[in-house]
Formats: sequence, C-alpha cells, structure tokens
Amino acid sequence: MSAAQTLVSIVIPTLNEQMQLERVLTCTREDGVERIVVDGGSSDGTAETAHSLQAERVLLSSPGRALQMDVGYRAASGDVLMFLHADSWLEPGWLACLRTALQDPRVAGGAFALRFASRRWVYRFLELGAWLRARLGGLPYGDQALFVRRALLDAQGGIPLVPIFEDLDLARLIRRNGRMALLSARVRTSPRRYEARGALRTWLRNTVALAAYGLGLDRERVARWYRRGPGR
Repeated sequence: MSAAQTLVSIVIPTLNEQMQLERVLTCTREDGVERIVVDGGSSDGTAETAHSLQAERVLLSSPGRALQMDVGYRAASGDVLMFLHADSWLEPGWLACLRTALQDPRVAGGAFALRFASRRWVYRFLELGAWLRARLGGLPYGDQALFVRRALLDAQGGIPLVPIFEDLDLARLIRRNGRMALLSARVRTSPRRYEARGALRTWLRNTVALAAYGLGLDRERVARWYRRGPGR
C-alpha cells in the first residue's frame, strides 16, 4: 500500500471532554482516516457525543492516557497511528503533509508544529521551546499529535502502561527505529491547562518533569508530584 493510500487511525483519549469533541472530530473527518475515541469513564456524555458526531469507533476503557492509547491502538485498522488530544485540532492540509512525510520509508513517525490557541506572548515563547525540544532533543510532547507506523507498536507489544511520560516513550520509540518527521503543518491546542496553574509555572513544572524523565526517576513518584492540582 502506498503512502497516499495508507489508512491513518487517530486515537483520541477522552475524560469529560464533551465540549471539545466537535472540533477535534470535524478537523479529522477525511477520506482514509479512522477516528477512534477511547473514553475513560466520562460523566458528561462524552461517549454519547462521540457516537452522535459519527466517530468511526467509540470505545470504553478505565482512565489513564497510556491505557486508553493502547486500547485505541489495538482496535485500530490503520498502518499509521496518530494520538491526538481531545482539546487539540489539526489545521487544514494536515493529512497531505503527513502522507508526504510517510513517502520516505526511513520516517518511523513524527509530530506536528505546536500552536496554542491564544494571542498572549507567553505562548509564542512556549511554542519556541516546543520547537527546540523537538528539533534538538527529539522529544515532542503528546500535544504535538504524535504519529507512528503501526509496525513499531506491534513489535514492542503496544503502548507501555506507564503512569506518565507515555508520549516521551513514544518519541524515543520513533527515534530508535528511523527518522522523526517534524511537520510544518500545525496542531492547535487549548491553553486551558496552562491557564489553570499559570503558563510559566506550568512550563517550569513540565521542565522539571522532563528532567526527571531524563534521569530515570521513579515514574509513580513523579506522576504523583506532577498531578497535584490542575494538570497538564
């Protein structure tokens, strides 16, 4: 199957995201795209809304992003898996950009350019930081809509069920097995999690967590610290 014909399965983990679903499911409604909503037990009608918006698959799971990602991967039909946050949306032209990148067989996966849905200058600073982290460190976060060839997930047995850093593990999997494509197409994301605690404070918190990941500190302890108060 050529890159132009590759079925792309988009896994969208959710937990009480009813108000976000229309935007994310509308921007991903494309020929050759399978949208899989994996709900972690929402109480706001998220799963019902996903059905009404005609997501190709709506699955139920226990909560936990890594677990929900794995459930979606196992149900997916595509040769390429993308993991997209419910409060993010892809700009027009994203699918063509993705498929162009996949024409290179050396590309194992990649991520999109991050853009926050805010005009505040602080978010331009955070976008630059995300670009540098992805470009120089090869570690884009999950809010950059990570995508990976299915064969790599098959080979490692799926998404490891870790309490935190599942996105960084996925980035490392991509880098170990080929090129990481950093696309010019943009994914826009809500700044709500940054606004809840403060943009710079949240950036600092993320930076400390990234350092903990690099040092290999115990993930359960890091996750407990990270999730105190409003989360990422």
